[in-house]
Amino acid sequence: MTAENAKEKVADFQRRVGAIREEIGRVIVGQRPVIDGALTCVLAGSHVLLEGVPGLGKTMLVRTLGEVLDLEFSRIQFTPDLMPADIIGTTVIEEGAGGSKRFEFQKGPIFSNIVLADEVNRATPKTQSALLEAMQEQCVTVGRTSHVIEGPYFVLATQNPLEMEGTYPLPEAQLDRFFFKLRVPFPSRKELHEILSRTTGQSAPRASKVANRSDIIQLQDFVRTVPVTQHVQDYAVRLLHATHPDQSGAPDAVKRFVRNGASPRGAQALILAAKIGALFDGRFAASVDDVKTAALPALRHRVLLNFEGEAEGVSSDEVIEGILKGLPESEV
Repeated sequence: MTAENAKEKVADFQRRVGAIREEIGRVIVGQRPVIDGALTCVLAGSHVLLEGVPGLGKTMLVRTLGEVLDLEFSRIQFTPDLMPADIIGTTVIEEGAGGSKRFEFQKGPIFSNIVLADEVNRATPKTQSALLEAMQEQCVTVGRTSHVIEGPYFVLATQNPLEMEGTYPLPEAQLDRFFFKLRVPFPSRKELHEILSRTTGQSAPRASKVANRSDIIQLQDFVRTVPVTQHVQDYAVRLLHATHPDQSGAPDAVKRFVRNGASPRGAQALILAAKIGALFDGRFAASVDDVKTAALPALRHRVLLNFEGEAEGVSSDEVIEGILKGLPESEV
């Protein structure tokens, strides 16, 4: 790809993503980092976990994204009595002509392009784990039959902080399948005024569809063409290694407070997010700074604290920030 051609494609990428961002902004006030994080996961073809106290617009953000993208959308409200069959579907007996009967699989709400898993940590671990195969393999196995979920496919899950009553921690294997974990902050006074102005009048704003299945697939394919130099990739690898307490180069805080470091999926998320971050900024090459920007949302749910870390009140964000401060951009 020539430099001029790359420049044109980057400009087209920014225009198309900008249109999606603008439509979401008609409904969602502020929250630009969260919106960009969710868009990053969509463009990476992966899943996002949104965490925040109730009432911050997590569900509204996901629903608006479903309205902006012309894709099939479904919502699953997770509750303690939700069963795996309620998510993936079940086999039922259908009666045909002449009284004949046959088994037929009725698909559950997980068979959509965009799946909103609302308050995912209110369900029991057994039900949470029903998402695992769909999130990783993009198919669901019932009995001996596998049912493929048509792409593009994204699970956008919301969860309340674990300290709240009636929540269950997500299984580690499921957490690792989320590309990003985004924390939704409380709005500022100015943003609260704008929220009230938009939502307490005669009509609430609605977003329009500005992208379809073909657009999303094209954008995803273009993201994969962004080059990453060995220098940048090596930084991501060293960053990932530094999250493991059994590595010789791990900081003291990691050795003291971390039980398990990030998996190779974490490195994949760092590189893909760095590519997308570069395109957001109008560049056709990922940099070390792009990797640093992606570090917290890509690794915070993959760096698991031990008992001492939890007892001391240390957060995974603090551990990762400490790694970023001490990790040189290149090996000497």
